[in-house]
This record gives sequence, structure tokens and C-alpha cells, in this order.
Amino acid sequence: MKNNVTRDKLIDSGAELISQQGYNATGINAVLKACGVPKGSFYHYFSSKEDFGLAVIERFAATYDETLVALLEDGETAPLERLKRYFAAGRDHMHECDHATGCLIGNLGQELSGQSDTFRDALNLVLQRWEQRFVRCLQDAQARGDIASHTAPEALASFILTGWEGAILRAKTLKSVEPMEQFETILFQQVLVRPSP
Repeated sequence: MKNNVTRDKLIDSGAELISQQGYNATGINAVLKACGVPKGSFYHYFSSKEDFGLAVIERFAATYDETLVALLEDGETAPLERLKRYFAAGRDHMHECDHATGCLIGNLGQELSGQSDTFRDALNLVLQRWEQRFVRCLQDAQARGDIASHTAPEALASFILTGWEGAILRAKTLKSVEPMEQFETILFQQVLVRPSP
């Protein structure tokens, strides 16, 4: 149990540092210093910095997946309301971090996809899992007649995730949630519309 606690501490400290300054700028020594763990412990749990980075990605993804389940798969809430809660949570996070960190997976995708096939593949798998959460929510909305069914939910899910990640990036550069609000407004007013009578 103690071993897992140390490993978890390394991953959590690493995730926080990486979210603030990026993967390449985060050294192993900084992670060790942040969590007060001796250097030998790092290599006991991780074979390399890349191995560590992959563990950070998987931990963040697993934790965030729980959030997505709670927000997007709540059968007691109408599907479009679930989506609105998801967007509201994203804006709240952006306010809390003062527009500094955004989405760890999105940040790493921008930083590492061109540098490492291993990271690119791992990040792509995470985004695919997230898309499937959106797909199920959108299928529910189409089944209820809340949105038109002429566009495949898979295509809509991809559009939403891609657009939202872009809006997060713009929110960081502008230090404002306005791009996120604009994306949501256009999405609900022009894309996710009820079928024509």
C-alpha cells in the first residue's frame, strides 16, 4: 500500500507541474522536490520520464472519465442539459485556474503529438474514449427528438470535442472564457437544433 502511495504522489505532483509548465519543461528533479521523494524512488516506479508521462496521462484520463460519466451519462437529466453542465464545469475550471492550465490532455496533445508516436497514440486513445461519452449523450438527445438525427452522433461528438478544445486554447490566450461561451452559444443555437417539423 505504501508503495502505491509514493507512486500516486509522484504522479499527482507531476500532473500539477506538467499542467502549469508543460511536459518538456518539467524535470524529474522538480517532481521529486515537489513531493519530497528521493531520486531512487522515481526509477523504482518508472523506467523513464516517458513512462512517467504516460502514467500521468492515464491517471488524469481515468479521473476525468469519472467526471464525464457523472456529467454526460446522468439518466435523470435531459441530454442537452448534461452537455450544458459539462460546458459550465469547463468554464468554472478555467476561472479557478485563472485561465492558466486548461485541459492537460489538450495541452499535451499540442506539445507532444509531433514529438512522440507513443504519446500521440496514448493521447488519441484518451480523446477517443471521451468522444464515446459524447456519442452516448447525443444518441440520447436524438432518441428523444431533442436534436435532429441527420448528422451521425459520432461526427457531432468529434466536432464538439475538437471545437471545445480549441475554445479552451483561445480562452487561455485571451485570459477570458468568452471563446468557450461563444462556442457553446453557436453549438446550441445552430448545430444541436430540434428537427424541422
